[in-house]
Amino acid sequence: MAKIRVLIVDDSALMRQILSSLLSSDPAIEVVGTAPDPLVAREKIKALNPDVMTLDVEMPGMDGIAFLEKVMTLRPMPVVMVSSLTEHGAEVTLRAMELGAVDVFCKPADAASGGFSGHAKELIDKVKGAAMSRVKALVNHGIRPPPKLAVTQIYKSTDRLVAIGSSTGGVEALRDVILALPPDSPPMVITQHIPPRFSASFAERLNGLAAVRVKEAIDNERILAGHVYIAPGDRHLTVKRSGAALMTHTFDGPLTSGHKPSVDVLFHSVAEVCGSNAVGVILTGMGRDGAEGLLAMRQAGANTLGEDEASCVVYGMPKAAKELGGVEKELPLTHIADEILKLCRDTARH
Repeated sequence: MAKIRVLIVDDSALMRQILSSLLSSDPAIEVVGTAPDPLVAREKIKALNPDVMTLDVEMPGMDGIAFLEKVMTLRPMPVVMVSSLTEHGAEVTLRAMELGAVDVFCKPADAASGGFSGHAKELIDKVKGAAMSRVKALVNHGIRPPPKLAVTQIYKSTDRLVAIGSSTGGVEALRDVILALPPDSPPMVITQHIPPRFSASFAERLNGLAAVRVKEAIDNERILAGHVYIAPGDRHLTVKRSGAALMTHTFDGPLTSGHKPSVDVLFHSVAEVCGSNAVGVILTGMGRDGAEGLLAMRQAGANTLGEDEASCVVYGMPKAAKELGGVEKELPLTHIADEILKLCRDTARH
């Protein structure tokens, strides 16, 4: 098989050297070039035709976001953002992912002193996932209007809970689903593979756009209709009961299915606590996280949906769940929100 050809863009010579060394350690990856700024990167993209580009988020003297926007408009390609774990880094990276960047790799705090060594596999996996992704050209300079808001329905008579899992490409997929929800929609719990700090910024961005209330989940919080709870980037999210009420539970723990937060952890808890009073949804992502949990939800009587291959950035998690038997119905992303509301509305009528 042909190697994955990678171009590294970073203003730091040391970072270019570290990233090159880490990626080149995998026999399936070839670093074909490096660039210190967008001007050099633009010429190397033309000359080298890389499969994947890693792009530093914060580079003095340049606007990496403007560069990314031009790349995704004129020459769409898979891009992995290399970001710092700061509030500003999170904000800029989320904007980059809205523009079409596939994933984000966070620099360790001690990156300059060898802190990358324990993160080589993560970086390599993200580049491999990006190489498998489908990217599309931006239109309207990356400013996409929110999806048309669904017709408001009354869900007060149902205790349905919606659980969603996603990974690579999930930031934009979740945006499309959540912005299509009416203000009184059933409560929703979400596990998206995303770094710490980024989950809070992601929830805040969506909350400013959506008709529902979107927030990062905290421990022991009552789950309410019209609310969306997103798992913290470094903690598992589950649901539990306290009398008749559903509650969130966030906790530290080992990786499950290779991740923390884990979609499987969330789905298994929903299967156990909610049974048939739930809807499970698995969206774009690399790997198998969520496949076993979605099957457990379906076996417990829940309706289960999977994003179809054509609309996925990476058709990994939905494919694994489908092959295992966890997906009851597969749909394009544009139909997911409507189907969730339909399933909950039908239950409310009964």
